[in-house]
Amino acid sequence: MTLPYRRVLLKVSGEALMGDGSFGIDPTVVKTIAADVAEVAQQGAQVCLVIGGGNIFRGVAAAAKGMDRTQGDYAGMLATVINALMMQNALEALNVDTRVMSAIQMSAIAEPYIRRRAVRHMDKGRVVIFAAGTGNPFFTTDTAAALRASEMECDALFKGTQVDGVYSSDPRKDAAAQRYDTLTYMDVLSRDLNVMDAAAISLARENRLPIIVFNIHAPGAFQDVMRGKGPFTRIDAAV
Repeated sequence: MTLPYRRVLLKVSGEALMGDGSFGIDPTVVKTIAADVAEVAQQGAQVCLVIGGGNIFRGVAAAAKGMDRTQGDYAGMLATVINALMMQNALEALNVDTRVMSAIQMSAIAEPYIRRRAVRHMDKGRVVIFAAGTGNPFFTTDTAAALRASEMECDALFKGTQVDGVYSSDPRKDAAAQRYDTLTYMDVLSRDLNVMDAAAISLARENRLPIIVFNIHAPGAFQDVMRGKGPFTRIDAAV
C-alpha cells in the first residue's frame, strides 16, 4: 500500500524513551520505536527524526534551580545527541541506513547539519536524525522539529507523545480532559494547549506544515497514522 506522505519528520520526546522508568533510556522502547520507523522507511517514505533530551537533562528545569539557562540548554542539546546515537544504533541493527546530523559540530560521532546534504541522504533512502536542537539556547526541540521539517519540505510533522492526541488538559491527571480530533494552529495558540510551544506552532503555521499528534507507544502507531488510521489529532490551517 502506497503511503500518502512522501517525506515526513517524526518528533519523539526524550521522555518517551524512558519506558516505565523515571530517567534514562529503556533499550526495549528504543528498539520498538526504531522497528516502527524502519517499517515506514522500507515502505518508501523518506523519514527524518528529532528526539528530545528530557529523559536525561532539561535545561529549563536546571535553570529553575539556579543553573545558567544558556549553559543548561547546551547541556540539554548534548542529551539529544545521546538519544540520537541510541536510535541510530537501533535502526542500523534493523539494516536501515541512518545518519546523525548535529547542529553543534562534533565530527567524531555525527555529521554537521547541512541542509542540502540531509536532503541528499533522504533521497538515497537513508533515515536522518537531527540532533542538538537548533544549536541555539532558548529554543525547544519542538521548535527544532518544526524548523527542520520546514527546511526539509516535509509533507507533515508527526509528534509521538505519551497520549493518543491533543487534550484540553493532561488526561493522565484529569479524567474530564477533552480530546480533539482536529485543531487549527490558532486553536492551539488561543487555548494555550500544551502540545508544542508557541514558537513551534507559529513556525508550522507560517509554513503550512500539518502536525499529527499520536501515541508513540502503541504498537505500529507510526505506520498507522501515516495511513490515516488509529487515534490521532491533526493540527492544520483549516479543519
